[in-house]
Amino acid sequence: MAESVSETEELMKKTGATSVIWTWFGFKPSDEQQQNILCRMCGANVPAKREKSVKDPRIDCAVGVCKKIVSAFSYSWKRRKELKKGQAEHHLPFHRLITETPTRWGSCQMMIQRVLEQEKALSQVLKADRKTKHLVPTWQDTDVLESISRTLGPLLEFTDALSGEDYVSVSYIKPVLHLFNNTVLAAADDDTELTKDMKRVLLEYLNEKYSDPKTVDLLDMASLVDPRFKDAYIADDHQEFIKTRAVAEILSLLEVQAATVREPLPHTSTEAAAVGADCAEAAVERQSKKVKRSLGSFFKKASDGTAALADREAIEVELKSYLQTMQVDGETDPLDWWRLHQANFPRVARLAQKYLCIPATSAPSERAFSFGGNIVTCHRSLLKPETVDKLVFLANNL
Repeated sequence: MAESVSETEELMKKTGATSVIWTWFGFKPSDEQQQNILCRMCGANVPAKREKSVKDPRIDCAVGVCKKIVSAFSYSWKRRKELKKGQAEHHLPFHRLITETPTRWGSCQMMIQRVLEQEKALSQVLKADRKTKHLVPTWQDTDVLESISRTLGPLLEFTDALSGEDYVSVSYIKPVLHLFNNTVLAAADDDTELTKDMKRVLLEYLNEKYSDPKTVDLLDMASLVDPRFKDAYIADDHQEFIKTRAVAEILSLLEVQAATVREPLPHTSTEAAAVGADCAEAAVERQSKKVKRSLGSFFKKASDGTAALADREAIEVELKSYLQTMQVDGETDPLDWWRLHQANFPRVARLAQKYLCIPATSAPSERAFSFGGNIVTCHRSLLKPETVDKLVFLANNL
């Protein structure tokens, strides 16, 4: 899942970028096109927005017409007034047009949907004005926009769901990819050639995006510890590897926990001296007393290194029992499920804590940076870093 420290230290910032976001993310030096964003902390591949679609002049033309229509109404209150009259005549909802924003996911799709929804009222207003008559979309433009809407429309809800931060999202990626490949983006008989081409390009991009072996392992581990999915979406030839890796990671987590418990608390010099004196007195007192051997010591067997083996077997049994539990409803919150069943699977629960907290996309971190950009402005450039942290925390959580 994660790269070594030496590898993550070699990550490069985005060329020409000045944002502080590249303190936590970067690109490999070998990635000259800078297409795969990696996290400096865990080395995982971070999904991010990419502008990729079918290179078709019909799409560019139809989307360009949409933008011009929205612009024509956004700069004229008279046209907006006439649009309301047209909406009333055609019994359309009184919705405003949506402007595409490059930094907002799905804004182009929402703009197209709104133009198609208000097509009759828009055409009526545009035809009445000689200056805007040329902006009336043709039937070819309408067909292309409908193809785009049919292809991208279902993806909008998935994008919003995977960009959330108040619930578990990373374990959804493998099931969503399976759904895209088999249902949502699968070619249908009534699809136009343009729709089929768009679906093909989207599937190729998504499958390539999540084909990196380390990313696949991370997503499979997240899916494994989600009681809604478990190993249902893990490839058959990859399941044994993931289960073996899960056991090894649980062992590692338990060893770290044991080492943390054994680590003594820090003391001041005065406290250390007092503790040392007490320990010395206790040792002398123990030596002065005759130590008697307990009955249990006669039956105690010498340690032969089987403790680690016993732990591994216990983890394997617990993992097998977890995978055999009843399938959970898809609407169930996995965190609530683990809160109730943590006592039954305490070791696997620690692995769930490690993976289910990972966000599926970089959207949560981008929101945090947006809050920071709104707080640290040219008029508030003397804020201390501690104050900025507190203000961003309050803005993000209140």
